[in-house]
Amino acid sequence: MSGRIAIIRAPLLEEFVAAHPNDGFARYGLAMECASQGDEAAAIENYEKLLASHPDYVSGYFQYGQLLARLSRSDEARRILTNGIETARRTGDQHAASEMETALAQL
Repeated sequence: MSGRIAIIRAPLLEEFVAAHPNDGFARYGLAMECASQGDEAAAIENYEKLLASHPDYVSGYFQYGQLLARLSRSDEARRILTNGIETARRTGDQHAASEMETALAQL
């Protein structure tokens, strides 16, 4: 049953994002779901759209950076994580900045 739910979840999230294109949480959820289903191209597209329209969405930088690192796209991961660290510090999210610094150091 859980496999079936995963298959249904992405299209439902896509519909929700289409109906609410300015909802950062929905876009983030769609990117995460695409990544978890192995659709890296769709995940990357959605992370890019998320960060373009919501540049202070700190979790987006962290998850996107981790995805790029898993795909051995280290230079891109460094860029995203560095931007995320700057954003986290600027917005006062020291915990997220610390997590991204650790991820960056592991690249």
